[in-house]
Amino acid sequence: MVRTGSGGSGPRTSALGTFDSVVMAVAGCGPAYTVIALIPALVAAVGFAAPAALLYGAIPMVGIALAFRHLGRLDVNSGASYSWVARSLHPFLGFLSGWAVVAATTLFMTASTTPAGKATLSLLDDKLAENDVVATSVGLGQFLLIAAVVASGAKVAARVRAVAVGIQLALLLAVAVAALTRDAHAAFSFSWFGFGHFDATHTFTAGVLVVGALYWGWDVTANLSEETRGGRRVSGLGGLIGLLVVAMTLLALTVSANMILGPDAVTSEDGGFLSELGDAAWPGVGGTLLVLAVPLSMVATLETTLLQATRTLFAMGRDRTMPSLLGRIHPRRQTPVASTLAVGSVVVTALICASVTDGGMAVLEDTLMGIGLLVAFYYALVGIAVVVTYRSLLFASAGNLICLGLLPIIGATFNIWIFAASVPTLTGVQLAIGLGSLALGLVPVTIARLQGGRSFFRARRLDPSAADREDEHARDAEMVGGAHRREGLLSDF
Repeated sequence: MVRTGSGGSGPRTSALGTFDSVVMAVAGCGPAYTVIALIPALVAAVGFAAPAALLYGAIPMVGIALAFRHLGRLDVNSGASYSWVARSLHPFLGFLSGWAVVAATTLFMTASTTPAGKATLSLLDDKLAENDVVATSVGLGQFLLIAAVVASGAKVAARVRAVAVGIQLALLLAVAVAALTRDAHAAFSFSWFGFGHFDATHTFTAGVLVVGALYWGWDVTANLSEETRGGRRVSGLGGLIGLLVVAMTLLALTVSANMILGPDAVTSEDGGFLSELGDAAWPGVGGTLLVLAVPLSMVATLETTLLQATRTLFAMGRDRTMPSLLGRIHPRRQTPVASTLAVGSVVVTALICASVTDGGMAVLEDTLMGIGLLVAFYYALVGIAVVVTYRSLLFASAGNLICLGLLPIIGATFNIWIFAASVPTLTGVQLAIGLGSLALGLVPVTIARLQGGRSFFRARRLDPSAADREDEHARDAEMVGGAHRREGLLSDF
Protein backbone atom coordinates (compact mmCIF):
# COMPACT_ATOMS: atom_id res chain seq x y z
CA MET A 1 0.00 0.00 0.00
CA VAL A 2 1.47 3.32 -1.05
CA ARG A 3 1.30 5.97 1.65
CA THR A 4 1.92 9.64 1.14
CA GLY A 5 2.15 12.69 3.33
CA SER A 6 4.85 14.27 5.42
CA GLY A 7 3.40 13.75 8.83
CA GLY A 8 3.05 9.98 9.09
CA SER A 9 0.63 7.43 7.73
CA GLY A 10 -2.64 8.80 6.49
CA PRO A 11 -5.95 7.48 5.22
CA ARG A 12 -5.72 4.65 2.72
CA THR A 13 -4.88 5.59 -0.84
CA SER A 14 -8.03 5.20 -2.92
CA ALA A 15 -8.96 4.91 -6.57
CA LEU A 16 -9.69 8.62 -6.89
CA GLY A 17 -8.36 9.80 -10.24
CA THR A 18 -8.48 13.02 -12.23
CA PHE A 19 -12.13 12.61 -13.22
CA ASP A 20 -13.21 11.82 -9.66
CA SER A 21 -11.13 14.71 -8.36
CA VAL A 22 -12.92 17.07 -10.75
CA VAL A 23 -16.27 15.68 -9.58
CA MET A 24 -15.24 16.29 -5.99
CA ALA A 25 -14.24 19.90 -6.76
CA VAL A 26 -17.56 20.61 -8.51
CA ALA A 27 -19.49 18.97 -5.67
CA GLY A 28 -17.59 21.13 -3.19
CA CYS A 29 -18.86 24.27 -4.91
CA GLY A 30 -22.41 22.87 -5.04
CA PRO A 31 -23.48 24.64 -8.25
CA ALA A 32 -27.26 24.12 -7.92
CA TYR A 33 -27.30 25.24 -4.28
CA THR A 34 -25.02 28.16 -5.13
CA VAL A 35 -27.36 29.29 -7.91
CA ILE A 36 -30.43 29.36 -5.69
CA ALA A 37 -28.67 30.84 -2.66
CA LEU A 38 -26.29 33.40 -4.11
CA ILE A 39 -27.02 34.24 -7.76
CA PRO A 40 -30.08 36.34 -6.79
CA ALA A 41 -27.87 38.21 -4.31
CA LEU A 42 -25.28 38.78 -7.03
CA VAL A 43 -27.85 40.12 -9.50
CA ALA A 44 -29.33 42.31 -6.78
CA ALA A 45 -25.88 43.79 -6.23
CA VAL A 46 -24.82 44.39 -9.84
CA GLY A 47 -27.82 43.83 -12.13
CA PHE A 48 -26.89 43.09 -15.75
CA ALA A 49 -23.20 43.18 -14.75
CA ALA A 50 -23.47 39.80 -12.95
CA PRO A 51 -21.64 37.92 -15.76
CA ALA A 52 -18.80 40.47 -15.59
CA ALA A 53 -18.49 40.05 -11.82
CA LEU A 54 -18.35 36.26 -12.20
CA LEU A 55 -15.82 36.43 -15.04
CA TYR A 56 -13.40 38.86 -13.41
CA GLY A 57 -13.88 37.27 -9.99
CA ALA A 58 -12.84 33.91 -11.47
CA ILE A 59 -9.44 35.20 -12.59
CA PRO A 60 -7.97 35.71 -9.09
CA MET A 61 -9.61 32.47 -7.95
CA VAL A 62 -7.74 30.65 -10.71
CA GLY A 63 -4.58 32.16 -9.21
CA ILE A 64 -5.43 30.56 -5.86
CA ALA A 65 -6.18 27.24 -7.59
CA LEU A 66 -2.76 27.39 -9.24
CA ALA A 67 -1.22 28.06 -5.82
CA PHE A 68 -2.96 24.96 -4.44
CA ARG A 69 -1.76 22.90 -7.38
CA HIS A 70 1.91 23.88 -7.15
CA LEU A 71 2.14 23.72 -3.36
CA GLY A 72 0.43 20.33 -3.47
CA ARG A 73 3.20 19.03 -5.72
CA LEU A 74 5.74 19.83 -3.01
CA ASP A 75 3.82 18.58 0.01
CA VAL A 76 1.11 15.93 -0.26
CA ASN A 77 -0.69 16.52 3.02
CA SER A 78 -4.33 16.18 4.06
CA GLY A 79 -3.92 19.45 5.95
CA ALA A 80 -3.20 21.29 2.67
CA SER A 81 -3.01 25.01 3.52
CA TYR A 82 -2.37 24.13 7.17
CA SER A 83 0.92 22.46 6.22
CA TRP A 84 1.91 24.63 3.26
CA VAL A 85 1.54 27.98 5.01
CA ALA A 86 3.37 26.65 8.06
CA ARG A 87 6.31 25.47 5.97
CA SER A 88 6.55 28.54 3.75
CA LEU A 89 5.47 31.45 5.97
CA HIS A 90 5.18 30.60 9.70
CA PRO A 91 3.78 27.73 11.82
CA PHE A 92 1.35 30.02 13.65
CA LEU A 93 -0.06 31.28 10.36
CA GLY A 94 -0.19 27.70 9.09
CA PHE A 95 -2.20 26.55 12.07
CA LEU A 96 -4.59 29.50 11.79
CA SER A 97 -4.99 28.75 8.08
CA GLY A 98 -5.98 25.18 8.89
CA TRP A 99 -8.17 26.35 11.74
CA ALA A 100 -9.95 28.72 9.36
CA VAL A 101 -10.72 25.71 7.12
CA VAL A 102 -12.08 23.69 10.04
CA ALA A 103 -14.11 26.61 11.37
CA ALA A 104 -15.51 27.63 7.96
CA THR A 105 -16.50 24.10 7.00
CA THR A 106 -18.03 23.32 10.40
CA LEU A 107 -19.99 26.57 10.37
CA PHE A 108 -21.15 25.92 6.81
CA MET A 109 -22.42 22.45 7.67
CA THR A 110 -24.26 23.85 10.68
CA ALA A 111 -25.85 26.64 8.66
CA SER A 112 -26.68 24.52 5.60
CA THR A 113 -28.18 21.42 7.19
CA THR A 114 -31.58 23.06 7.76
CA PRO A 115 -31.74 24.47 4.19
CA ALA A 116 -30.85 20.98 2.93
CA GLY A 117 -33.86 19.63 4.82
CA LYS A 118 -36.06 22.39 3.41
CA ALA A 119 -34.91 21.65 -0.14
CA THR A 120 -35.71 17.98 0.30
CA LEU A 121 -39.13 18.62 1.85
CA SER A 122 -40.03 21.11 -0.90
CA LEU A 123 -40.15 18.20 -3.31
CA LEU A 124 -42.96 16.70 -1.21
CA ASP A 125 -44.83 19.55 0.46
CA ASP A 126 -44.02 23.27 0.36
CA LYS A 127 -45.88 23.97 3.61
CA LEU A 128 -43.99 21.23 5.42
CA ALA A 129 -40.73 22.71 4.16
CA GLU A 130 -41.59 25.98 5.93
CA ASN A 131 -41.55 24.25 9.33
CA ASP A 132 -38.04 24.92 10.68
CA VAL A 133 -38.15 22.11 13.25
CA VAL A 134 -39.19 19.49 10.70
CA ALA A 135 -36.69 20.80 8.14
CA THR A 136 -33.89 20.71 10.70
CA SER A 137 -34.81 17.16 11.67
CA VAL A 138 -34.75 16.00 8.05
CA GLY A 139 -31.52 17.86 7.35
CA LEU A 140 -29.95 16.43 10.49
CA GLY A 141 -30.92 12.92 9.41
CA GLN A 142 -29.26 13.52 6.05
CA PHE A 143 -26.15 14.89 7.71
CA LEU A 144 -25.83 11.90 10.04
CA LEU A 145 -26.16 9.55 7.08
CA ILE A 146 -23.47 11.47 5.22
CA ALA A 147 -21.22 11.38 8.29
CA ALA A 148 -21.67 7.61 8.53
CA VAL A 149 -20.71 7.20 4.87
CA VAL A 150 -17.65 9.43 5.28
CA ALA A 151 -16.53 7.55 8.39
CA SER A 152 -17.05 4.13 6.83
CA GLY A 153 -15.31 4.98 3.58
CA ALA A 154 -18.10 3.31 1.62
CA LYS A 155 -17.02 2.92 -1.98
CA VAL A 156 -20.53 3.49 -3.29
CA ALA A 157 -20.35 7.14 -2.20
CA ALA A 158 -18.02 8.03 -5.08
CA ARG A 159 -20.42 6.69 -7.70
CA VAL A 160 -23.45 8.34 -6.12
CA ARG A 161 -21.59 11.64 -5.96
CA ALA A 162 -20.63 11.44 -9.62
CA VAL A 163 -24.26 10.83 -10.59
CA ALA A 164 -25.51 13.71 -8.41
CA VAL A 165 -22.96 16.13 -9.87
CA GLY A 166 -23.69 14.97 -13.41
CA ILE A 167 -27.43 15.54 -12.96
CA GLN A 168 -26.84 19.01 -11.54
CA LEU A 169 -24.59 20.14 -14.36
CA ALA A 170 -26.80 18.60 -17.04
CA LEU A 171 -29.92 20.36 -15.74
CA LEU A 172 -28.24 23.72 -15.20
CA LEU A 173 -26.52 23.75 -18.60
CA ALA A 174 -29.68 22.53 -20.35
CA VAL A 175 -31.57 25.49 -18.90
CA ALA A 176 -28.85 27.85 -20.05
CA VAL A 177 -29.03 26.45 -23.60
CA ALA A 178 -32.85 26.42 -23.63
CA ALA A 179 -32.86 30.09 -22.67
CA LEU A 180 -31.36 30.91 -26.04
CA THR A 181 -34.48 29.57 -27.79
CA ARG A 182 -37.07 31.48 -25.73
CA ASP A 183 -38.53 34.94 -26.06
CA ALA A 184 -35.99 37.13 -24.37
CA HIS A 185 -36.60 39.78 -21.75
CA ALA A 186 -33.34 41.27 -22.98
CA ALA A 187 -31.23 40.43 -26.01
CA PHE A 188 -27.80 38.98 -25.32
CA SER A 189 -25.10 41.63 -25.12
CA PHE A 190 -21.34 41.36 -24.81
CA SER A 191 -21.56 44.51 -22.68
CA TRP A 192 -22.61 42.22 -19.81
CA PHE A 193 -18.98 41.09 -19.66
CA GLY A 194 -17.61 44.64 -19.56
CA PHE A 195 -17.61 47.36 -16.94
CA GLY A 196 -20.29 49.55 -18.49
CA HIS A 197 -23.12 48.25 -16.27
CA PHE A 198 -21.31 49.02 -13.00
CA ASP A 199 -22.48 52.30 -11.51
CA ALA A 200 -23.14 53.99 -8.17
CA THR A 201 -25.89 51.52 -7.26
CA HIS A 202 -24.30 48.44 -8.86
CA THR A 203 -20.66 48.53 -7.78
CA PHE A 204 -17.95 46.07 -8.72
CA THR A 205 -16.98 45.74 -5.06
CA ALA A 206 -20.48 44.63 -4.09
CA GLY A 207 -20.41 42.03 -6.87
CA VAL A 208 -17.08 40.44 -6.03
CA LEU A 209 -18.00 40.16 -2.35
CA VAL A 210 -20.69 37.70 -3.44
CA VAL A 211 -18.46 36.06 -6.05
CA GLY A 212 -15.92 35.15 -3.37
CA ALA A 213 -18.54 32.98 -1.69
CA LEU A 214 -19.79 31.56 -4.99
CA TYR A 215 -16.49 29.92 -5.87
CA TRP A 216 -15.56 28.41 -2.50
CA GLY A 217 -15.31 24.64 -2.07
CA TRP A 218 -13.23 23.33 -5.00
CA ASP A 219 -10.12 23.08 -2.78
CA VAL A 220 -11.44 19.97 -1.02
CA THR A 221 -9.37 17.99 -3.54
CA ALA A 222 -6.17 19.19 -1.84
CA ASN A 223 -7.31 17.77 1.51
CA LEU A 224 -7.84 14.39 -0.16
CA SER A 225 -4.43 14.21 -1.83
CA GLU A 226 -3.19 11.52 0.56
CA GLU A 227 -6.15 9.37 -0.46
CA THR A 228 -5.67 9.92 -4.18
CA ARG A 229 -3.54 7.84 -6.50
CA GLY A 230 -1.03 10.20 -8.03
CA GLY A 231 -2.27 12.84 -5.59
CA ARG A 232 0.82 14.95 -6.11
CA ARG A 233 -0.38 15.67 -9.64
CA VAL A 234 -4.06 14.77 -9.70
CA SER A 235 -5.48 16.69 -6.73
CA GLY A 236 -4.36 20.14 -7.77
CA LEU A 237 -5.31 19.59 -11.39
CA GLY A 238 -8.76 18.32 -10.39
CA GLY A 239 -9.37 21.38 -8.24
CA LEU A 240 -8.36 23.74 -11.05
CA ILE A 241 -10.51 22.00 -13.66
CA GLY A 242 -13.45 21.78 -11.25
CA LEU A 243 -13.23 25.51 -10.55
CA LEU A 244 -13.28 26.28 -14.27
CA VAL A 245 -16.28 23.99 -14.82
CA VAL A 246 -18.22 25.72 -12.04
CA ALA A 247 -17.23 29.18 -13.32
CA MET A 248 -18.46 28.39 -16.84
CA THR A 249 -21.70 26.90 -15.51
CA LEU A 250 -22.46 29.92 -13.34
CA LEU A 251 -21.61 32.29 -16.18
CA ALA A 252 -24.03 30.46 -18.47
CA LEU A 253 -26.78 30.59 -15.84
CA THR A 254 -26.39 34.32 -15.16
CA VAL A 255 -26.48 35.09 -18.88
CA SER A 256 -29.67 33.03 -19.27
CA ALA A 257 -31.20 34.73 -16.22
CA ASN A 258 -30.43 38.14 -17.70
CA MET A 259 -32.03 37.11 -20.98
CA ILE A 260 -35.26 35.38 -19.95
CA LEU A 261 -35.97 36.92 -16.53
CA GLY A 262 -34.11 40.18 -16.21
CA PRO A 263 -32.62 41.61 -13.01
CA ASP A 264 -35.96 42.64 -11.50
CA ALA A 265 -37.36 39.10 -11.58
CA VAL A 266 -34.08 37.56 -10.41
CA THR A 267 -33.98 39.74 -7.33
CA SER A 268 -37.47 38.82 -6.20
CA GLU A 269 -37.49 37.70 -2.57
CA ASP A 270 -39.95 34.83 -2.79
CA GLY A 271 -37.16 32.26 -2.92
CA GLY A 272 -38.39 30.89 -6.23
CA PHE A 273 -35.61 32.09 -8.51
CA LEU A 274 -34.48 28.66 -9.69
CA SER A 275 -38.06 27.51 -10.25
CA GLU A 276 -38.86 30.68 -12.23
CA LEU A 277 -35.73 30.27 -14.33
CA GLY A 278 -36.53 26.63 -15.10
CA ASP A 279 -40.16 27.37 -16.00
CA ALA A 280 -39.09 30.21 -18.27
CA ALA A 281 -36.65 27.94 -20.09
CA TRP A 282 -38.84 24.78 -20.13
CA PRO A 283 -42.46 25.79 -19.54
CA GLY A 284 -44.30 23.26 -17.40
CA VAL A 285 -41.44 21.01 -16.24
CA GLY A 286 -38.28 23.08 -16.06
CA GLY A 287 -38.92 24.52 -12.61
CA THR A 288 -39.59 21.13 -11.05
CA LEU A 289 -36.49 19.59 -12.60
CA LEU A 290 -34.23 22.37 -11.38
CA VAL A 291 -35.66 22.23 -7.87
CA LEU A 292 -34.79 18.51 -7.88
CA ALA A 293 -31.15 19.44 -8.43
CA VAL A 294 -31.00 21.48 -5.21
CA PRO A 295 -31.16 18.66 -2.62
CA LEU A 296 -28.73 16.64 -4.74
CA SER A 297 -26.37 19.59 -4.70
CA MET A 298 -26.68 20.24 -0.99
CA VAL A 299 -26.14 16.62 0.03
CA ALA A 300 -23.02 16.37 -2.16
CA THR A 301 -21.74 19.68 -0.82
CA LEU A 302 -22.29 18.65 2.79
CA GLU A 303 -20.28 15.49 2.14
CA THR A 304 -17.32 17.29 0.58
CA THR A 305 -17.38 19.95 3.29
CA LEU A 306 -17.30 17.27 5.98
CA LEU A 307 -14.38 15.60 4.22
CA GLN A 308 -12.46 18.89 4.14
CA ALA A 309 -13.03 19.52 7.84
CA THR A 310 -12.16 16.02 8.99
CA ARG A 311 -9.01 15.70 6.87
CA THR A 312 -7.66 19.03 8.11
CA LEU A 313 -8.44 18.06 11.69
CA PHE A 314 -6.80 14.68 11.10
CA ALA A 315 -3.59 16.40 9.95
CA MET A 316 -3.62 18.56 13.08
CA GLY A 317 -4.07 15.53 15.31
CA ARG A 318 -1.27 13.69 13.48
CA ASP A 319 1.04 16.67 14.11
CA ARG A 320 -0.20 16.83 17.73
CA THR A 321 -1.20 20.46 17.42
CA MET A 322 -4.63 19.09 18.35
CA PRO A 323 -5.35 16.01 20.49
CA SER A 324 -3.56 13.03 18.97
CA LEU A 325 -6.79 10.99 19.01
CA LEU A 326 -7.98 13.08 16.05
CA GLY A 327 -4.97 11.93 14.03
CA ARG A 328 -5.74 8.23 14.26
CA ILE A 329 -6.93 6.04 11.41
CA HIS A 330 -9.54 3.35 11.97
CA PRO A 331 -7.70 0.01 11.53
CA ARG A 332 -10.37 -1.51 9.28
CA ARG A 333 -12.08 1.46 7.63
CA GLN A 334 -8.80 3.31 7.06
CA THR A 335 -10.53 6.66 7.59
CA PRO A 336 -10.13 9.26 10.38
CA VAL A 337 -13.22 8.18 12.29
CA ALA A 338 -12.33 10.14 15.44
CA SER A 339 -12.10 13.48 13.63
CA THR A 340 -15.35 12.70 11.80
CA LEU A 341 -17.11 12.03 15.10
CA ALA A 342 -15.68 15.22 16.58
CA VAL A 343 -16.88 17.45 13.73
CA GLY A 344 -20.23 15.67 13.57
CA SER A 345 -20.80 16.14 17.29
CA VAL A 346 -20.16 19.87 17.05
CA VAL A 347 -22.57 20.24 14.13
CA VAL A 348 -25.31 18.20 15.79
CA THR A 349 -24.97 20.09 19.09
CA ALA A 350 -25.07 23.46 17.34
CA LEU A 351 -28.15 22.49 15.34
CA ILE A 352 -30.01 21.27 18.41
CA CYS A 353 -29.20 24.51 20.24
CA ALA A 354 -30.34 26.57 17.25
CA SER A 355 -33.62 24.69 16.91
CA VAL A 356 -34.62 25.20 20.56
CA THR A 357 -33.37 28.77 20.92
CA ASP A 358 -35.32 31.86 19.93
CA GLY A 359 -33.51 33.52 17.05
CA GLY A 360 -31.42 30.42 16.43
CA MET A 361 -32.37 30.22 12.77
CA ALA A 362 -31.42 33.86 12.26
CA VAL A 363 -27.99 33.08 13.71
CA LEU A 364 -27.61 30.28 11.17
CA GLU A 365 -28.21 32.81 8.37
CA ASP A 366 -25.64 35.16 9.90
CA THR A 367 -23.21 32.25 9.98
CA LEU A 368 -23.13 32.06 6.19
CA MET A 369 -22.05 35.70 6.04
CA GLY A 370 -19.27 35.24 8.59
CA ILE A 371 -17.79 32.28 6.71
CA GLY A 372 -16.59 34.54 3.89
CA LEU A 373 -14.00 36.13 6.19
CA LEU A 374 -12.50 32.75 7.04
CA VAL A 375 -12.31 31.66 3.41
CA ALA A 376 -10.69 34.91 2.29
CA PHE A 377 -8.16 34.57 5.14
CA TYR A 378 -6.79 31.15 4.22
CA TYR A 379 -7.02 31.68 0.45
CA ALA A 380 -4.92 34.85 0.79
CA LEU A 381 -2.29 33.03 2.84
CA VAL A 382 -1.99 30.23 0.26
CA GLY A 383 -1.62 32.79 -2.54
CA ILE A 384 1.22 34.48 -0.66
CA ALA A 385 2.79 31.13 0.31
CA VAL A 386 3.28 29.91 -3.25
CA VAL A 387 5.00 33.16 -4.29
CA VAL A 388 7.34 32.97 -1.29
CA THR A 389 8.07 29.28 -1.88
CA TYR A 390 8.84 29.63 -5.60
CA ARG A 391 10.46 33.06 -5.42
CA SER A 392 13.80 31.76 -6.72
CA LEU A 393 12.11 30.32 -9.83
CA LEU A 394 9.69 33.13 -10.68
CA PHE A 395 11.88 34.64 -13.40
CA ALA A 396 13.03 31.34 -14.87
CA SER A 397 10.30 31.57 -17.52
CA ALA A 398 7.28 33.62 -18.50
CA GLY A 399 5.05 30.73 -17.44
CA ASN A 400 6.54 30.68 -13.97
CA LEU A 401 6.16 34.42 -13.61
CA ILE A 402 2.47 34.25 -14.55
CA CYS A 403 1.39 30.98 -12.90
CA LEU A 404 3.59 31.08 -9.79
CA GLY A 405 3.82 34.83 -9.28
CA LEU A 406 1.37 37.15 -10.98
CA LEU A 407 -1.88 35.15 -10.80
CA PRO A 408 -1.41 33.87 -7.22
CA ILE A 409 -0.53 37.32 -5.90
CA ILE A 410 -3.58 38.74 -7.69
CA GLY A 411 -5.62 36.02 -6.00
CA ALA A 412 -4.13 36.83 -2.61
CA THR A 413 -4.73 40.56 -3.08
CA PHE A 414 -8.29 39.85 -4.20
CA ASN A 415 -9.02 37.87 -1.04
CA ILE A 416 -7.38 40.45 1.21
CA TRP A 417 -9.63 43.02 -0.46
CA ILE A 418 -12.69 40.83 0.10
CA PHE A 419 -11.76 40.48 3.76
CA ALA A 420 -11.22 44.21 4.27
CA ALA A 421 -14.25 45.27 2.23
CA SER A 422 -16.55 42.78 3.99
CA VAL A 423 -15.84 43.88 7.54
CA PRO A 424 -17.69 47.24 7.32
CA THR A 425 -20.71 45.57 5.69
CA LEU A 426 -21.25 42.83 8.29
CA THR A 427 -23.27 43.05 11.48
CA GLY A 428 -21.80 42.56 14.93
CA VAL A 429 -23.13 39.00 15.09
CA GLN A 430 -21.67 38.12 11.70
CA LEU A 431 -18.28 39.58 12.64
CA ALA A 432 -18.35 37.73 15.94
CA ILE A 433 -19.00 34.46 14.13
CA GLY A 434 -16.34 35.00 11.47
CA LEU A 435 -13.55 36.71 13.40
CA GLY A 436 -14.48 35.12 16.74
CA SER A 437 -14.20 31.59 15.39
CA LEU A 438 -10.81 32.45 13.87
CA ALA A 439 -9.59 33.95 17.16
CA LEU A 440 -10.54 30.74 18.97
CA GLY A 441 -7.76 29.05 17.04
CA LEU A 442 -5.22 30.99 19.08
CA VAL A 443 -6.07 28.80 22.08
CA PRO A 444 -5.06 25.36 20.73
CA VAL A 445 -2.03 26.67 18.82
CA THR A 446 -0.75 28.44 21.94
CA ILE A 447 -1.23 25.30 24.02
CA ALA A 448 0.57 23.19 21.40
CA ARG A 449 3.45 25.66 21.23
CA LEU A 450 3.86 25.83 25.01
CA GLN A 451 4.09 22.06 25.18
CA GLY A 452 7.30 22.39 23.20
CA GLY A 453 9.14 19.95 21.00
CA ARG A 454 6.41 19.68 18.38
CA SER A 455 7.81 18.96 14.94
CA PHE A 456 5.13 21.19 13.42
CA PHE A 457 6.87 24.25 14.86
CA ARG A 458 10.19 23.11 13.35
CA ALA A 459 8.76 22.38 9.92
CA ARG A 460 11.19 21.94 7.03
CA ARG A 461 10.95 24.58 4.36
CA LEU A 462 9.31 23.58 1.10
CA ASP A 463 11.86 22.92 -1.65
CA PRO A 464 10.51 23.86 -5.10
CA SER A 465 13.42 22.12 -6.81
CA ALA A 466 12.18 18.82 -5.39
CA ALA A 467 8.89 18.82 -7.31
CA ASP A 468 10.18 17.01 -10.41
CA ARG A 469 12.12 14.50 -8.32
CA GLU A 470 9.02 13.76 -6.24
CA ASP A 471 6.91 13.30 -9.38
CA GLU A 472 9.42 10.78 -10.73
CA HIS A 473 9.57 8.98 -7.38
CA ALA A 474 5.76 8.81 -7.20
CA ARG A 475 5.56 7.35 -10.71
CA ASP A 476 8.16 4.73 -9.83
CA ALA A 477 6.30 3.83 -6.64
CA GLU A 478 3.04 3.42 -8.55
CA MET A 479 4.74 1.20 -11.16
CA VAL A 480 6.27 -0.99 -8.47
CA GLY A 481 3.36 -1.21 -6.08
CA GLY A 482 0.33 -0.50 -8.22
CA ALA A 483 -0.04 -3.96 -9.69
CA HIS A 484 0.13 -5.59 -6.27
CA ARG A 485 -2.06 -3.12 -4.39
CA ARG A 486 -4.77 -4.90 -2.46
CA GLU A 487 -8.17 -3.47 -3.39
CA GLY A 488 -10.05 -3.79 -0.14
CA LEU A 489 -12.60 -1.33 1.20
CA LEU A 490 -11.32 1.90 -0.28
CA SER A 491 -12.24 5.30 1.09
CA ASP A 492 -12.68 6.44 -2.54
CA PHE A 493 -12.92 10.09 -1.66
